[in-house]
Amino acid sequence: MFGYNIGVDNPQDGQRPLTEPTPLSPLVKLTPVTEAETSVPRLRMWPVGWSLAGAMAAALIAVVGLLTTALWIADFPQIRQDGVVTAGTLFELLKLVFAVVAGIGGVAALVVAYRRQRVAEHTNELAVFAHRLAYAADVRAEVSKGLAEAADERAKIETDRNGIRLLNERFAKASEQLGSEKAAIRLAGVYAMAGLADDWTSEKQTCVDVLCAYLRMPYTPPSTVQIHEESNEEDVRNFLAAKQEREVRHTVIRVIRDHLRGGLDHPTSWRGLNFDFTAATFDGGDFSEAAFSGGEVSFERASFVSDEASFARATFSDGRVNFNNARLVGGKVSFAEASFSGGAVTFHGARFRRGEVSFVSANFNAGMVSFDASRLTAGSISFSKAKFRGGQVRFDFAVFDGTKATFTQADFAGSDVSFVKASLNAGSLDFGQSTLRGGVLTFGKATFDGSLLDFRLAQVTGGAVAFGGAKFQAGSINFGMSQFRRGKAYFNAATFSGSRVAFTAATLSGGRLSFEKARFAGGLVSFSRATLSGAEVSFKLASYEGGKVSFKEADLSHAPLIDSQPNGVPPIGMTIPDGATSGLTTEAAGDDASAAPGAVPES
Repeated sequence: MFGYNIGVDNPQDGQRPLTEPTPLSPLVKLTPVTEAETSVPRLRMWPVGWSLAGAMAAALIAVVGLLTTALWIADFPQIRQDGVVTAGTLFELLKLVFAVVAGIGGVAALVVAYRRQRVAEHTNELAVFAHRLAYAADVRAEVSKGLAEAADERAKIETDRNGIRLLNERFAKASEQLGSEKAAIRLAGVYAMAGLADDWTSEKQTCVDVLCAYLRMPYTPPSTVQIHEESNEEDVRNFLAAKQEREVRHTVIRVIRDHLRGGLDHPTSWRGLNFDFTAATFDGGDFSEAAFSGGEVSFERASFVSDEASFARATFSDGRVNFNNARLVGGKVSFAEASFSGGAVTFHGARFRRGEVSFVSANFNAGMVSFDASRLTAGSISFSKAKFRGGQVRFDFAVFDGTKATFTQADFAGSDVSFVKASLNAGSLDFGQSTLRGGVLTFGKATFDGSLLDFRLAQVTGGAVAFGGAKFQAGSINFGMSQFRRGKAYFNAATFSGSRVAFTAATLSGGRLSFEKARFAGGLVSFSRATLSGAEVSFKLASYEGGKVSFKEADLSHAPLIDSQPNGVPPIGMTIPDGATSGLTTEAAGDDASAAPGAVPES
């Protein structure tokens, strides 16, 4: 009988390394063993009776042999026989009997002691064998465990291999469906790809990229396909195909939106992934309540045509959303009630033509929304009732051509809103009933040409509105009934030529209103019925070349700071109520004239 010794190659246990690793585990070693090593030790002894009888017989034979030898040596002498047994003889016989009995007992004791020794040795052999069996059982258990783990690992690898093969097959099938000519099959492909993204965690981004790539494919919206009673069959087919494709594309958008509504810990959430809609065409689409957090989202050069693309109540946080160079033609994009916190949403170079952009009731918290160098033509953009808490909103270098921009009832608290070098042509910018608490609203070097800038009923508390270096060419700026409480308004180095700036019935309590270095070359700046209580109003170094500044019926706590004529007469073009000229000064303005917020260096 032959077998194998099983052991584990672990030199730290003081065990000699065994050879022949099994195919299943590199730690298992096998060595051949003999039959003697695998059989149970046996106790080979006669029964006790036979053992005693044998021992007695052997002793008797030994005694007889010794006696015979002794007699032979003595040449077998004659034994004298006497009919009388003396006491001495009897005593000798008794000693002989006792000696024989003692010998028999000694033999029996030797037999018993020998048997006991053999039993003890056998017991020890059994203990050793039992220990070997226990060790072998432990090793066998470890081997079985290792084999089971190896089998499980092999099964897992096989399962994963089969799973990956299945996922790849699903990916290929879904991609094939998305490329089908039939809209129904493409719809099935959209859901198949989305389901695959949920199941295939490691390639979720790849699946999302495919769906985004579908939206980037060339697309002709059905609104651009004209059909009428005289349309031929091909035109009708094209129109129907465009409507079907529109449904497929809107389904892709809804699928993405739904996966962006779940929390980050949701197993099917796509938040934090990248979404590339570069140069895609959107004729509507619903991203409402989607959460764009982390990752990058690109709508660069995307086109929004007709219908409404909605981002209402969406959340933008800790990521970057890019609408740079996007185009909005006759459509609408809504960010109503959206939330912007951290991260950035940029519309650099975007073009809005006859479109509508809504940020109504949106919330801006420490994030940045930038429309730098964008162009809005004959459309509208609204930030009505929006809340700005820190962060920035920029329209630097933007152009408004006949556009209506609305910030009515907006609330600014510590935010910076910038229109540096922006151009407003024949449109309107309405900040009516807005509230500015801290922060700065800047129009540095902006140009207003035939446009309306409305701050009626606005409240400025501790903040600043700055028009440093701005140019007012026709149009009007209305601060009627606005209130400045420790707020500041700067028109330093601004140029007024044909515009009307009205502070009618406005109230300035504390703070500062500065027109230092301003140039009045036409138009009118009116403080009619305004109340300037404790506010510093300065026109130092201002020049008057045909424009007018009027304080008619204004309530002045003290005269404005102006560069009057030597005889104390106000400059030509400035009207000040009687009795308010006693404070006129000819002192030059300080360095703060050019350092006020909103002043933009000539360079």
